[in-house]
Amino acid sequence: MTQDPRRRVPRTDAVLADPRVVTALGTHSRERVKAAVVAAQQRARSGEIEPERVVDETLAGLPSRASSLTPVLNATGVVIHTNLGRASLSPRAIEAVVDAAGYVDVEMDLGTGQRSRRGAQALAALRSAVPDAGDALVVNNGAAALVLATTALAAGREVVVSRGEMVEIGDGFRLPDLVASTGARLREVGTTNRTHLRDYVDAIGPDTGCILKVHPSNFRVEGFTRSVGVAELADLGVPVVEDIGSGLLAPDAALPDEPDATTSLRRGAHLVTASGDKLLGGPQAGLVLGRADLAERLRRHPLARAVRVDKLTLAALEATLTGPPTPTAQALHASPDDLRARTERLAEALGRQVVPVDGRVGGGGAPGVPLDGHAVEIPADLVPGLRRPSGDVPAVVARVDGGRGLVDLRCIPPEADEDLLLALREALAG
Repeated sequence: MTQDPRRRVPRTDAVLADPRVVTALGTHSRERVKAAVVAAQQRARSGEIEPERVVDETLAGLPSRASSLTPVLNATGVVIHTNLGRASLSPRAIEAVVDAAGYVDVEMDLGTGQRSRRGAQALAALRSAVPDAGDALVVNNGAAALVLATTALAAGREVVVSRGEMVEIGDGFRLPDLVASTGARLREVGTTNRTHLRDYVDAIGPDTGCILKVHPSNFRVEGFTRSVGVAELADLGVPVVEDIGSGLLAPDAALPDEPDATTSLRRGAHLVTASGDKLLGGPQAGLVLGRADLAERLRRHPLARAVRVDKLTLAALEATLTGPPTPTAQALHASPDDLRARTERLAEALGRQVVPVDGRVGGGGAPGVPLDGHAVEIPADLVPGLRRPSGDVPAVVARVDGGRGLVDLRCIPPEADEDLLLALREALAG
C-alpha cells in the first residue's frame, strides 16, 4: 500500500528548527515566518509541491525586502512624480536618515544635558537657505503648514482669499474645505478670472485674521485675467500668508515663473508655506518661513504638536539643505547633450529608436513647462510588464504616449543605466 504523501509533510516545529528558517527569523517576525510555513504545508498537502520542498517554499514565501514598498526606476520623465513618492532623496539624505534611526540628540543639548529646541540644526539650515526669513518651522506636509498658519492666525475669524485661488490640491482635497476645518471662515473676493486690490480692501475688517495667497498648482488661467500680488497686499494691515506650493527656496532660471520663498518674502509676504518634498528635493515636510513673531505664534499653537515632524525627517531635511545637488535638481538641470548620449547608447544596445519627448516637473510645479529630452521607444504593450520586478531585474515605470512606450532617462541616475538595460532586454525578449 502506497503511503499517503501528506504524512511526509514536516511538522511546523521541525520547519521552524531548520537552520535556514532560523536565519530568516533574524529578519522577519515569528508570526510572519510561521504564516509562510503554514502556507507551504498547505500547498504540500494539496499536492501542489512535494513535501520535501516545504522549507524551500517557506523561504520563497518571505519578502526579500524589509517593507512592502518596491523600489522603482522612474523612466516617465516626470521629476516630482506623486505616485512614486515625489522627490527621490539624495545619498547624503539617505545616510542622514540611517544615522538618525537610533538614539540622537533631536531635542537635547549634549553639552548641558538639557532640553533644546527640536531639530535646531535643520531649522538653522533652513534659515540659512532663506536669509530673508526671520524664523522657520517644519511640519509634516505642505497642507499641514497651511492649516497651522490659518488656524493660528484666523481660527474663529476670516481668511480673505481670491476666488481665482480656490484650488483643489492632491487626492481631492479642496482649499475651502481645508481652511474651513481650522475653524476659520473664508471670505472670498473677486471673481474666478479677475481680482482687484479694492476687493481685498473692501473685505478687510476687524474680523480679518489673514489674507491668503495660493499658488495655482497644476493649472493656469489665461486671457482676460487680473490678480493682486503680495507687494500690493503687504501694507493692508493684516498678515499675508502665501502658499507657494512646490518648495522652491530661491529663484531658478530654469523655472522663471515658479514662485519661490525668497522672492515672496522680499515682496512683503509675512509668512510663506511650501512643501519640502517637491522642488526642494527633500523628505515629505511642510515649511513655514517668515516674520519671527508670527512663526513663534504658530510654534506655540497647540496644533503645532500634532503636525510636527520626526527625527528622520529633520535629519533628511538638514542633509538636503546642506548637501550636494539633489536628484530633483539634477533631473531638472540635466544636460540635454548628456541625456541624449545616454539615451542613444541605450537605444543602440537594444536596437531601438530614439524619439524627442517633453518631460514634466510634476507635483503641481511649473505647470505647462516642458523639459526637452529624448526617450527610447518601445512597444506600448511592454510597459505594464516592466513594472513587475523579477530577481535582479528592477521595476521600471515608463509611460505610454500616442500609442508608444517611452523610456525617459531624465530621472534615472547614470549608475542605474545597466539595470535599466537589463530590465528592457528582459521585456523585449519576453
